[in-house]
Amino acid sequence: MYQGIKIIDFHVHFPPVAGFEKPSWGSPTFTGEHLDYVNKLRKRWLEEWDFPEPESRSLSGEEQAKRWAEEVEKNQIEKIVFVTGHGENDNLAKWIQPYQDKFIGFAYHDPQLPDARDKLVYAVEVLGFRGYKMFAPLIDRPLDDPKLKPIWEYCADKKLPVLIHFGVMGGGGGVVEHININPLSLANVARTYSDIPFVIPHFGAGFWGELLRLAWSSPNIYIDTSGSNQWVRWMPYPLDLESLFRKAYETVGPERIIFGSDSSWFPRGFARRYLQDQMRVCRQLNMKKEDLELIFGKNAARLLKLDDF
Repeated sequence: MYQGIKIIDFHVHFPPVAGFEKPSWGSPTFTGEHLDYVNKLRKRWLEEWDFPEPESRSLSGEEQAKRWAEEVEKNQIEKIVFVTGHGENDNLAKWIQPYQDKFIGFAYHDPQLPDARDKLVYAVEVLGFRGYKMFAPLIDRPLDDPKLKPIWEYCADKKLPVLIHFGVMGGGGGVVEHININPLSLANVARTYSDIPFVIPHFGAGFWGELLRLAWSSPNIYIDTSGSNQWVRWMPYPLDLESLFRKAYETVGPERIIFGSDSSWFPRGFARRYLQDQMRVCRQLNMKKEDLELIFGKNAARLLKLDDF
């Protein structure tokens, strides 16, 4: 436990692995002066948060999984959810299999592929994954397009959590315009497939008001708190972590807020600072212990069908 609360981290990326490039789906490409600008912003972000430079891809998937298991123990976390891996879903399943008491995997592949539904069925029913991760700004058709219907129908049938990223993507210098960048592009799907718990990370990543309206419209919308949420500095009005939590608590309530860290690379490992900051804000807002238990563990356990949590 952390401060007497059982923690589930709902949003972690499996770290870089020797012999594997970044996942091809979900990695914006930068070149020239744009790349220089992105690197400059990233260097500044590392300095602001006092994070070390990410290490090179020198370890195997097995070695990275072992390190993450040690991070879970060291930081008093019950379970973490790896929402992305490297290569096919089989790789992630293989690496996390020895740590089923600590790790949960999500399927991660392009839902526009001809065999996307088959891949998802295999990931859930054979590999044992408990959710599906998507990047909406990489889906180049409306989310209610009939070609995506088989995916939504399967997720609804299984009540499978779908962690779907909206808003700015790739940090500063990244993607800011797309047909599906706004969370409201999910409105028709969320209302049609009300059995799917849709989890929107990073408080909407620049689309805070839109996410709140979506959550007002559909009770199957959940808010993921993960990351540094540096996008708040680029909003045209003052916004900070406390105001995000306060408004989410006042509107959607503690039953639909889910803690995540967006951790991935080493030597940083688990971004404990995010947990500390979020817990501090929630306590300063005088949330009851029951609310903290929901936000930092029980909501995730309910969506993941962890009956023994």
